[in-house]
Amino acid sequence: MSIDIDTARRVAHLARIAVDEKDLPALAGELSNILDFMEQLNEVDVEGIEPMTSVTPMRLKRRVDVVTDGNMQDKILSNAPDAREGFFAVPKVVE
Repeated sequence: MSIDIDTARRVAHLARIAVDEKDLPALAGELSNILDFMEQLNEVDVEGIEPMTSVTPMRLKRRVDVVTDGNMQDKILSNAPDAREGFFAVPKVVE
């Protein structure tokens, strides 16, 4: 897939990147190369391959999903600099 200069200009604008007009052809070329590489990756047969979490074999650490004793509102709010009516009180930030 080929990216033209107008598309490169639009991508730069959407990404909020200032690109000089003289650098747009190079940017268009780089974007085209990225898309070409992505098309090559789509051609790879990954049937039967499991997704990996890392390049090294490892299992994700898991914790036991158990219900803990909740109802610690007073204990949690004791750390707050300002608590009112069972909630954290914070300064108003929107007018």
